[in-house]
Amino acid sequence: MHALLFAVTLFTATLSGAVLSGAVSVHFAFAVRHWGAAFLHGWSGGLSFSLPFLAILLCHELGHYVTARRYHLDVSPPYFIPGPPAPVGIGTLGAFIRLRTILTDRRQLLDVGAAGPFAGFLVALPVLWIGFVLSRPTESGASGMEVWLPDGAAWHIGDSIVTHVVRRLAVGDTPGLVLHPTAIAGWFGMFVTALNLLPMAQLDGGHILYAALPRRHEWLGRGFWVAIMLLGWFFWSGWLVWGVLVLVLSRGRLGHPPVLDAYRPLPPSRRWLAWASLALFLATFTPMGIGP
Repeated sequence: MHALLFAVTLFTATLSGAVLSGAVSVHFAFAVRHWGAAFLHGWSGGLSFSLPFLAILLCHELGHYVTARRYHLDVSPPYFIPGPPAPVGIGTLGAFIRLRTILTDRRQLLDVGAAGPFAGFLVALPVLWIGFVLSRPTESGASGMEVWLPDGAAWHIGDSIVTHVVRRLAVGDTPGLVLHPTAIAGWFGMFVTALNLLPMAQLDGGHILYAALPRRHEWLGRGFWVAIMLLGWFFWSGWLVWGVLVLVLSRGRLGHPPVLDAYRPLPPSRRWLAWASLALFLATFTPMGIGP
């Protein structure tokens, strides 16, 4: 099952990369009955997106997996979830592991929860840098980051602190870039990192919040969910979608289930990790995601 899901996800993510790079038209991507040798040649052009992006997702999940195994926890290998190709989606809805063991204390929860985002970030950072170097300046003179689709439509992509800093270091003062597929993979890697670090429910950020503040995690999670919905209402509607999705997947519970020993103090050596996770969230968070 793991291999089959990965193979399907690799196909759909590569198809998305082919559309984003212009190697396959949007119409051709969905015209399954017309796929042939020409389609497969164009499809392979999307590997410059799918391979680095799936590597980021894999390393994120392996961060959780390896840390959980270090604590001798019963955990599954990563499951990849296929998704619709561009421009509807990016070919995947992410990946996850199943933890079949109730964690003993908050230290375990913090370590397992934080390991994924940091592992994924360490891969996404060089991918983003290389992608920016391979990107080209916009011909229109517009500022910011753009992705041009084969049908003439465009995605305008928002900045996080990390993407802004890396872009300036990689390409200097170039005001606008048409992103290479590898840069798109790096951008989505940063976006997934921030998304997982949202401090609510059973996202990685929810694990970290509960581990750090077990008595306040529920009302803080609810408050942050309201903030995300307001951000979606006034700035980028994509946050409305993610806010509703988190609420549905958590069955309306924005708190976190307890560990076996919820009152064992968090070791002082782990408090730096909680603060580092907050810093990583703030550095990768993108208020304005993708828009026309």
